[in-house]
Amino acid sequence: MNHANTRQYNSKNVASFKVTNEKWGELSNMCSGFPLVVNNTPIRSAEALYQACRFPSYPELQSKIIEQSSPMIAKKVTKPHIGNTRDDWMDVRILIMKWVLRVKLAQNWDVFSKILLSTNSIDIVEVSSKDDFWGAKPHGNNIYQGVNALGRLLMELRLQIRNHNKESFLYVKPLNIENFSLLGQKVELVSHADANKYKSTQKNLFDI
Repeated sequence: MNHANTRQYNSKNVASFKVTNEKWGELSNMCSGFPLVVNNTPIRSAEALYQACRFPSYPELQSKIIEQSSPMIAKKVTKPHIGNTRDDWMDVRILIMKWVLRVKLAQNWDVFSKILLSTNSIDIVEVSSKDDFWGAKPHGNNIYQGVNALGRLLMELRLQIRNHNKESFLYVKPLNIENFSLLGQKVELVSHADANKYKSTQKNLFDI
C-alpha cells in the first residue's frame, strides 16, 4: 500500500474509530486492555510493539518504549530517535503491522475477534486529522479520504476470521525479514498460551 492507493469512504456507512473509549475504539492500536507477550516479554499494547519493531538494533530504546505506561507515550518516546529507524522500514512496516495485529488477535482472541466481527461487512476506517496513510482524513460532505492502511488490514483480518477456525490464529510465526528482533533476541513463535502464562504477571505490572 502507498499513497497511490488512496480511497474514499462514506462516513455514514463505516465502522470508524478515532477515540479509544468510543464505539470500535478497541480496534485502535492505541487502545489499552490488550496486553501482549513476545519472547516472554510483557508488552502493554499493539502500538508499543509496533513502535519497538522500528528499532531492532537498539534494544535499550525498545525497552524504553515497552515500559511506558500508555500507548501514546510509547509512541512519543520514539520521536527523538526516528533517525535510528531500520533502513527498510518503509518496505516492511505493512508486514510488521499485519504481524502485530495477528499477535493482538492470538493473545486476546475472545474480545478482539468479537469486536472485529461486530463490524459486520462495512468498511473499517481509522479517522485521523494528520495521517492519511494508516488512516483517512475527513474530506467534507461526509467523506473520509486516505489510504486507510490500518483499516484495510483489519478488514483483511476480519475476513480471515470468518473463513478459518479459531485454532488457525492461536500461533503467530515470526516474520521472515532481516533483523526481526526484540531486546537483542530474534523474535520467536508467538502463542496464545504465552499471554495466559503471564496473565497474573501482566495484571500486576500494568496495574498502574
